[in-house]
This record gives sequence, structure tokens and C-alpha cells, in this order.
Amino acid sequence: MNTRLTIAISVSFFLTPAARLLAAGDHPGPAQQPQLQQFPQTTSRAQQNSMQTREVSKADISNGIKKHIANDIKKSSDRKFHVKYQNKGLALDLVKVHDDRLSSVGGGKYFACVDMKASNGAIYDIDFFMAGQPGSTRVTETSVHKINCKPLYNWKEEIGVWKRVRTS
Repeated sequence: MNTRLTIAISVSFFLTPAARLLAAGDHPGPAQQPQLQQFPQTTSRAQQNSMQTREVSKADISNGIKKHIANDIKKSSDRKFHVKYQNKGLALDLVKVHDDRLSSVGGGKYFACVDMKASNGAIYDIDFFMAGQPGSTRVTETSVHKINCKPLYNWKEEIGVWKRVRTS
């Protein structure tokens, strides 16, 4: 019951215009999907179980990103996570997975954000996009979003779809 209430409140928050304005620019959030408004207010237990088994949870996203990073570190000779930025390879250590930034962005795609540290002390905010089913998500895209808290790009929602926009 608490889980349903938390989900309902979270969905309500992200579907309100004020919430989209507050969230815009930092990281993508759940896309507004008109078909959600067409669902009946009540669903059968079988329908609820069916919907729950197909959704990837925040725990699945968190575990998937941690597993992806751990696998890359394990394969690396220097035990660092490697990502390309401006045609250069960055060797980074995981600082934090932002569990508060994990979200579904619609269409079976998910978002995760992590902080990583370079040997020179610079902190990189790395955005990961993932796809898949519960228990088997895979990273489809990785990009450097911020360096030492300075964004390289922002996010803007346009008609229910989050898009990258250049910073001014």
C-alpha cells in the first residue's frame, strides 16, 4: 500500500507543469505519456501484477548501473571506469550513484546519473541511459553531463520527450 501511494505521489509530481519546470535543465525525468490518463481508475489484481512484472524498478536501474560500472572496472587494467570525452579517454572512480535521479523516461528506456572522480580531483557527472527488462537492463548511451558541477548541456521536456539542449 505504501509503495502504491509513493508511486502515485511521484507520478503526480512529475506530471505537473511546476514539477517539470523545476526538474528541467538538470536531468531527464519521466516523460508525460497521455495514454496513462486513459487507464481506468481501478484495475484487477491480475492487471496490476502484469503491469508490475513489466516495469523496471529504481532498484533494477540502480543495480544495473552498478553492475555495468563494476564490469567495466573489472575488465580495465587500471581498475578504472573509462568514458570518452572530447576524443579523450577519462579514467574515473565511482563516487556515488544518484539513486534520487534514477527514472524511467518512457519507451522502455531508463536514466541513471553518477558522480565519478578523475585522478586530478575533477568530479564528472555521467549520464547513463539504459534499456531492458527487470533484472536485465543494459547501458545504451553514456555521456559526460557536468564537470565540477558545471553543466555541458541541460535537459528540456518537449511534448513529453526529454531532449538535450546546449547551455547558454
